[in-house]
Amino acid sequence: MPTSARKAFALRLDPAVHAAVERLAGAELRSANAQIEILLREALQKRGLKVGTSEKPRRGRPAQGD
Repeated sequence: MPTSARKAFALRLDPAVHAAVERLAGAELRSANAQIEILLREALQKRGLKVGTSEKPRRGRPAQGD
């Protein structure tokens, strides 16, 4: 079974912050999790830290001969 390329961890948020993230995520048609990742990336970029993206796992059946 393939492992996820994402790192899972518990995050405790003030309920008001979580509600604001959910409202923003809903307005932008994203999940709250995706919205938090976007907000973190924007904050890191604003502070001058460049964050790349990890290689996404290949989907589908392996090619013949693999």
